[in-house]
Amino acid sequence: MILDIALYLAVGAAAGLLAGLLGVGGGLIIVAALAWLLPLRGFPADHVMHVALATSLASIILTSVSSTRSHWKRGSVLWPSVKALAPGLVVGGLGGAQIASHLPSDALRWFVAGYCLIAAAQLRYGQVKPGRAETDAPPTGPLLFAAGVVIGIVAALVGIGGGSMTVPLLVWLGVAPVRAVGTSAACGFAIAVASALGFVHGGHAVASDLPPGSLGFVYLPAVAGIALASIVVAPQGVRLAHALSGAALKQVFAAFLVAMGLVVAFSG
Repeated sequence: MILDIALYLAVGAAAGLLAGLLGVGGGLIIVAALAWLLPLRGFPADHVMHVALATSLASIILTSVSSTRSHWKRGSVLWPSVKALAPGLVVGGLGGAQIASHLPSDALRWFVAGYCLIAAAQLRYGQVKPGRAETDAPPTGPLLFAAGVVIGIVAALVGIGGGSMTVPLLVWLGVAPVRAVGTSAACGFAIAVASALGFVHGGHAVASDLPPGSLGFVYLPAVAGIALASIVVAPQGVRLAHALSGAALKQVFAAFLVAMGLVVAFSG
């Protein structure tokens, strides 16, 4: 149990750092770690990935609050864009969690592994070019609602806050990268709350053999350890995001995401 707590804290610290620094990768680290650890805690194989996704999203609720607060203090959160995206993110998050709750664990495992590789390729090779000139005017409009639905669904299916999709979208719409990361952190809160609630409902509906400490598919002991560490570390990631260009770090994290994809793929 002490080893489990130490692992949860370590995973939370890594997730918080990535969430604050790049707005991407934190949830994937949590999912990959839990995919290996949960079977050792007695979770049935049929629901390991469901619990990993749900627990990751529940942890992101608190991580995103910490990260958003730090970005907000530095003026990097575009609240009008958050308001435009949030309804779609909530709809997509709820829907995606319901879909995931009824998919086989192995299908979710390969979906997450594939997404890790896509996110790594985006970080390694992707050069997101603004579709319009960089501006201080926050993007709004119905396009963001539709995009939010898609982002919310995918985020729920892979257990992330959606930064790897939200940040490129905002940059393409003319938002400065550091503001895109800050705005994405706030959007991650909407995704995480909606998706976690969806997984709570889904777990109660389809699973009756989960160990004590489970709330639906959300495993509360892991949430507590991961969230505690991520809340402490996320502001440090934000400081780095404002101090570094991030180009070299992105290459390192791209390789790390490939490793995460392999970890998830072979965890079964």
